[in-house]
Amino acid sequence: MTDPIALVTGASRGLGAALAKALAPTHHIIAVARTVGALEELDDAIKAAGGSATLAPMDVTQADAMAQLCRSIHDRWGGVALWLHTAIHVPPLSPVPHIDAKDWARSVNTNVTAMGHLIPYVAPLLGTEGRAVFFEDAAATEKFHGAYGATKAAQIAMARVWAAECKASGPRVDVLTAAPMPTALRARFHPGEDRSALIHPDREAARLLGLLG
Repeated sequence: MTDPIALVTGASRGLGAALAKALAPTHHIIAVARTVGALEELDDAIKAAGGSATLAPMDVTQADAMAQLCRSIHDRWGGVALWLHTAIHVPPLSPVPHIDAKDWARSVNTNVTAMGHLIPYVAPLLGTEGRAVFFEDAAATEKFHGAYGATKAAQIAMARVWAAECKASGPRVDVLTAAPMPTALRARFHPGEDRSALIHPDREAARLLGLLG
């Protein structure tokens, strides 16, 4: 295989799936997500467009599973050129004093704790020439997004610190801000919204990838 490798965590739907499809013409995609059916649909779309993908149906919060995946990537391909992290947990909207303990724990586990093993596992695969990309969300600061907003902010803070640490030595770490998109998740939290004003994930993926240069 001569195509560079792109690892997409959270690839089953929304922005993650759109990024995987956009990169497929030039990269072999390693698609990580929990939902097997959605990954298979993504694989069909990538193959239909002439690309190739390796599906990894697993949960990014499972450190042992991610360690095994990264070891397998190293053994088979040697590393990855690009890592795009879109895996996220968005709990139900709630006033801060009413945040459910289980929703809080899952948000912390997925959005923050997982970063503590993902970055150490993926960084060696990126080497000094690879690139990691994380995605900020302006909606994280809206009211009733306390659990999501707090944990998303922590995730992005870690990404920015990592970016500063490896600015001179690599890999390159970028934080991009995604525009609102008409995803199923957004529809849950913004019922009745005029979705025609939102940017389709495929268009937004192309725009974001264009920013990477």
